[in-house]
Amino acid sequence: MAKKKRRTNDALATNNKARYNYAIAETYEAGIELTGTEIKSVRASKITIGDGFVQVRNGQAWLDNVHISPFEQGNRFNHDPLRSRRLLLHKKEIDTLQAAVAQQGKTIVPLRVYLKHGFAKVLIGVATGKHNYDKRETIKKRDQDRDLHRTMKKRY
Repeated sequence: MAKKKRRTNDALATNNKARYNYAIAETYEAGIELTGTEIKSVRASKITIGDGFVQVRNGQAWLDNVHISPFEQGNRFNHDPLRSRRLLLHKKEIDTLQAAVAQQGKTIVPLRVYLKHGFAKVLIGVATGKHNYDKRETIKKRDQDRDLHRTMKKRY
């Protein structure tokens, strides 16, 4: 049986809690600097970005606290699962991110990891933390949309 080919931009990992816990203002696409065994694990969807965050240090953007499982056939060349990984962004984008984080209450969170033309990309967002009442409003809106979709589906 033929193996199903992955479409371009299919998410390998998503951070579902990010849009619930944060209000996303802007998004950026960044490449990730990975080792050989890391990219093999990412292609197998062995990546978790739920607790991840981005820091700007020494003029470079770094992806921290993202877990990429060790490659099973990696032997002694395997990587550290929680190491910091450099994000590949333009200098202007890094400066914009650094200025955004300098504001009180802003952070940068990874939203999605996907492959684009064979390269691993991460979608990062400049975010502000939501309060509990904002989260309740999000749940309420999601339930209303679900009910509306359900009633429209019954009509046709």
